[in-house]
Amino acid sequence: MREKELRLALVCYGGISLAIYMHGITKEIWHLARASRDFHDGIAKDDPHGSSRTVYRDLIADIEAETGTRLRILPDIIAGASAGGINGIFLAQAIETGQSLDPLTALWMEYADIDRLLDPDARPAAKFTKFWASPLVWMAARRPGDAVERTVAPETREEVRMKLSRFIRSRWFEPPFGGAGFSNMLLDAFDAMAREPAGTPLLPPGHPLDLFVTVTDFEGYPESLELHSPPHVIETEHRLSLGFCARGRSRDERNFADPIELAFAARATASFPGAFPPFTVRELDGVLEERQRHWPGREAFLKRVLPRHSALGKAEDAVLIDGSILANAPFAQAIGALRNRPSRREVDRRFVYIDPKPHSRSIKLTRSGEAHELAEGEVAPLPGFFRTIFGALSDIPREQPIRDNLDAIEGRSRRILRMRQIIDALRPQIEHDVESSFGGTLFLNRPTPARLAGWRAKAQMRAAGAAGFAYPAYGHLKLSGIVDDIADLLFQLGADDNAGQRDATRQAIWGHVRDAGIDQLGGDRRDSASPETVQFFRDHDLSFRVRRLRFMARRLAETLEVESEASADALTAMHDAIYGGLAVYLERESAEYYGDTLADAAGRVRADPGSVLTALAAARDLRACDEAAELLLSDALSELPKAERRLLLLAYLGFPFYDIATLPLLQGEGLDEYDPVKVDRISPEDCSAIRPANAAATLRGMEFNNFGAFFSRAYRENDYLWGRLHGAERLIDIVLSTLPVGITLPADTVTRYRKAAFHAILDEEEKRLSLVSDLIASLRREIG
Repeated sequence: MREKELRLALVCYGGISLAIYMHGITKEIWHLARASRDFHDGIAKDDPHGSSRTVYRDLIADIEAETGTRLRILPDIIAGASAGGINGIFLAQAIETGQSLDPLTALWMEYADIDRLLDPDARPAAKFTKFWASPLVWMAARRPGDAVERTVAPETREEVRMKLSRFIRSRWFEPPFGGAGFSNMLLDAFDAMAREPAGTPLLPPGHPLDLFVTVTDFEGYPESLELHSPPHVIETEHRLSLGFCARGRSRDERNFADPIELAFAARATASFPGAFPPFTVRELDGVLEERQRHWPGREAFLKRVLPRHSALGKAEDAVLIDGSILANAPFAQAIGALRNRPSRREVDRRFVYIDPKPHSRSIKLTRSGEAHELAEGEVAPLPGFFRTIFGALSDIPREQPIRDNLDAIEGRSRRILRMRQIIDALRPQIEHDVESSFGGTLFLNRPTPARLAGWRAKAQMRAAGAAGFAYPAYGHLKLSGIVDDIADLLFQLGADDNAGQRDATRQAIWGHVRDAGIDQLGGDRRDSASPETVQFFRDHDLSFRVRRLRFMARRLAETLEVESEASADALTAMHDAIYGGLAVYLERESAEYYGDTLADAAGRVRADPGSVLTALAAARDLRACDEAAELLLSDALSELPKAERRLLLLAYLGFPFYDIATLPLLQGEGLDEYDPVKVDRISPEDCSAIRPANAAATLRGMEFNNFGAFFSRAYRENDYLWGRLHGAERLIDIVLSTLPVGITLPADTVTRYRKAAFHAILDEEEKRLSLVSDLIASLRREIG
């Protein structure tokens, strides 16, 4: 059976009230992940009436039966901005905890309404509040052929006009929506999710989860830049990225996030300018005080997400606004999370970005405030005063294309393909060299820990000798990477958060490296290194050890897990041994591992780098790590048949040869996921299985500059339902695109699964969505 993981890195755009549409899409992603978990964990179907989750599970089973591919779906990276950030945050919480997203749907329907969002102090106190604004309300919502009459269904026009009246007559020159009320809504949503019975997490034990949301620091913070002349300049940085990660196998180890901290991130990223007041820590403190709720990790969290403000004792003064202003498509954060992700088997990595309104701007300002079609021969006027200002400040930055991000992903994929081709070409010669180094009896012996250690040392010497002139370049690249990693680690352990101090730390370590002769690689013999260099690598080259085990894991996934005479128990033991060894090394990459002792030493690195490096080597104790890892490996290797044992030993002992060839190609960066990355989009413009793709004709939330769904529950029900339907259509497409080249399911089978998913969604939502019953009836006829 061929095993494969479809890993989803989700990038969720902003969209104001189209957040409700995106909730429908993320809910389908949640159902797909649950279906995958249930199938692989053997969890019985618990919905006798069927649901889209049941359809996805049947599809996964059908793919296995028809193609021999056992597919697991893992949404493990999520990055979002503004409305997309909110949905990404709740989806990540559901993935990590096993909690349900169903309570969130009810809250979106009830809470995401103008009447609930208006700040109590901004609501019209009486019928005659701002009586002078009544003519404006009448012109906006009562004249024949107005926007409401043209775009709003007859049965909801009165509701929209009434709420539009209250909205216009709310306070002016201050945000109409309430910040504290918004924070309370977010906390209520997390509480509602926590009250529901939870299942098991949706990712396998030990698999990492990363979440990022973008935020804009309104005042900004100073950043020091180093130039040739003048040597230092100060610029103001406004971009913030709030990151949350779950690592480790047990729930206690993973410690993803306190819901209060997730509410902080959601409130900050969605502070749409002009609609919501800017977010501050004081606002959240006040809300928590009213709720009589304690925030135990407050100081540590603020120090992590607002380090510069916290260092000055001014975290409460930070003014945070909508994250989509400067980073509406946070691909960079998701790309960065690809590092240090385990690859247990073949991986199909997808970047899936959710864009609810492609080709449509967030803010539309024309001569009359509405869309204007040019007559034949008419020349478009230059943008006016307000349109220019609003476009520059709000619209243009958030609508920039993502070509640079896609180029970065494509470049990474090209490097992966090039590296795989190089490794495949080198493998016969490397395996021959390794075998000839040890003689024909090597693979008949039981690989004890002592033998593995000896063979490993001999193989590394042989690889250095075979590399010739290439070895010094490789060695210097390794040395540079180790120094950078140590400098970053010590900088994290220290209390200083200053770019100048970071560079001073790095320079101090380099000074010690040169003074101690650690940088002496080559010399009279091009394949040699000084004893000091060898010892430095033994004490500090953590990355090499991690790369070696991940290389071995990939070899296991590409070969033995595809076809092998070994028993399932033996393969599982080998898999667990590799990842058990990895865990020993990986925990030493984190600053949290070292505690206060090394943190105190980190403060002395610029004065006495040698003693700090000695203390770090003792704290890491990589020799003990090597012994522990090789004990696990030797036991597991001994249980494999001779041919399988030989293959994995060749991968383990031959890794130095591969590393010398590939590390310079990767410019010192190890790639953990060993397959190219593909990019998929989910948007209304990509879905035509039910109706022709047309976002404006489908989504009601696009009205009123994308605030439309806040004016009517019927609008919200419409957009949420279409979000689920579009999500189901695109997710089925994405799942089927993982099939091996030349293997497809019959077209009628694909159509059958789509229709089954659509009908399951309509069946599930019919009772909840009482205001769009006509739409549901029409959709049933159209789906067939």
